[in-house]
Amino acid sequence: MAARPREHLGSDDAGAIERSRDEPEQFAALFDRYADAVHHYAARRLGPEAAEDVMAETFTTAFRQRHRYDLSRPDARPWLFGIATNLVGRHRRAEARRFKALSRVPEPVEHEEPVADLAVSRAGARGLRRELAAALAALPRRQRDVVLLVAWTDLSYEEAAEALGIPVGTVRSRLSRARSTLREALGGTDPTAPTATALREAHAHD
Repeated sequence: MAARPREHLGSDDAGAIERSRDEPEQFAALFDRYADAVHHYAARRLGPEAAEDVMAETFTTAFRQRHRYDLSRPDARPWLFGIATNLVGRHRRAEARRFKALSRVPEPVEHEEPVADLAVSRAGARGLRRELAAALAALPRRQRDVVLLVAWTDLSYEEAAEALGIPVGTVRSRLSRARSTLREALGGTDPTAPTATALREAHAHD
């Protein structure tokens, strides 16, 4: 599915949520808009089988909580990715096992789709897929949550803070510690901040 321009993302999410409070079927607009992105995020962290359940439960939870949504926030992505991240946290052992398994995947033969890239492609470092997967597995869960939210969902630091319910300064400090750990594990290579927004913010605060 083609990415939507950031200026249009979330432009009418709050309106759809508000309407859904009296007309529940209106909530389907959020599912149509973001289900693929939530599924993709969960699949990268847990694999495709668990991702289906995480995606479904994310929207079930969001639907139940829609009356508590802050309608002053037009973009529902941080809210949805925050719910998904909390659900992924229930599978943290499975996630660590997944990254450890990916760290042992052999380099693909020419023209073969690299399996490990499914988990770490947005984080770059093509020649370091196995090392990166191992390093991600070793990160504390809270640091991993911040790194992967920023790297894989195109959320800004402020949006990641909203998703996780923590101050933006905490996002910055956790990301800084995680980036230092990853750089050390990867011999100085920094695989984080893949998007223009994150890259700009990371350089501004290093």
